[in-house]
Amino acid sequence: MKILKTIFRILVGLVFVFSGFVKGVDPMGTVFRMNDYFIAFGIPWAIPFSLYLTIFLCTLEFAIGISLLLNLWIKGTAWILLAMMTYFTILTLFDALFNLVPDCGCFGDAVKLTNIQTFLKNVVLMMLVVPIFIWRKKFKGNVPVVPQVMILLVFAVAYGWMTVHAYRHLPVIDFMGWKEGNRVNNVTNEPAKFYVTYKNKTSGEQKEFLAPNYPWNDSVWMSQWVFVSQRPADKGVENAMVLRIEDENGTDLTSDILNIPDYGFILVSYDLSKFNPRLVPKINTIALSALEDGYSFIGLTNAIPDDIRKFSEATKLQFPLYNADDVILKTMVRSNPGLILIKDGVVVKKWAWRDLPSYDKIVSEYFSKK
Repeated sequence: MKILKTIFRILVGLVFVFSGFVKGVDPMGTVFRMNDYFIAFGIPWAIPFSLYLTIFLCTLEFAIGISLLLNLWIKGTAWILLAMMTYFTILTLFDALFNLVPDCGCFGDAVKLTNIQTFLKNVVLMMLVVPIFIWRKKFKGNVPVVPQVMILLVFAVAYGWMTVHAYRHLPVIDFMGWKEGNRVNNVTNEPAKFYVTYKNKTSGEQKEFLAPNYPWNDSVWMSQWVFVSQRPADKGVENAMVLRIEDENGTDLTSDILNIPDYGFILVSYDLSKFNPRLVPKINTIALSALEDGYSFIGLTNAIPDDIRKFSEATKLQFPLYNADDVILKTMVRSNPGLILIKDGVVVKKWAWRDLPSYDKIVSEYFSKK
């Protein structure tokens, strides 16, 4: 029985530590998924609290995992563990039945599970968690209770600092397709085609469109429908690029921009309404220097053409700003805005807006010596 208790404790502890860690290194990914839940449940007013809930829940999850792994204060932790697992098992059951959101993000973007797989995973975990709860008084630590709690607090504070740092800058570990070193331009001659599915916020009706043949530039329609999922139109193109860059006339510029030889800059703002105009002078300085040296510098956002035009004129942008789907933009860089440096279609470096260096520093540190 002692061996069985140890096995259960270690297994659940490893799952919770891993799950908490992969979400903590990229908190904005969890924030986006939490926002999807708020929209699905009809409580968009809760969206401003999603970041704080993300940090709290992920820190709690990580601390529970540490408690189990190190056998610290399990008598108290077991109550939180059972309550959390009960709640998320019920939630993922509704996900599996009704597909409330396409991806719950229980393992961040490190491991992708379907809603059914996530629910079954939680069922298996519950089979381990219930015995741990029943045996909670039999797990004896090697030190008194107060020092055990203090150790857990130290881990929680350290984890919380890491999560806040990743939010203020960029993910500690990038699991996205646009991570540094990845090739992001299309390796085929034809651009990848894909379907997108949107759900009506009121009726729950879902519609699938062959992108970009949907009302992405209709602000009224976009306020009534929420993105659900996307899939490639052709088999075998799962790894092809799904980014589509369009000008105000709907012309596809993706290939032209991503296949430009040498260095190029892409400024990403997945929510133009939250773009701080005070950043524009510094960004313009970088853009003008790059353009003078013959390099490409463009911006991408999810806004409709009229909003893009108004923003560009009001802030006196010195580079073109094009449209792209916000779901894709959020996978490119978590910062709003964020800057990406590519070379021959490969991501060289990414910066959050708080960390934007000078153009000269970028050239000296990241451009190859000629």
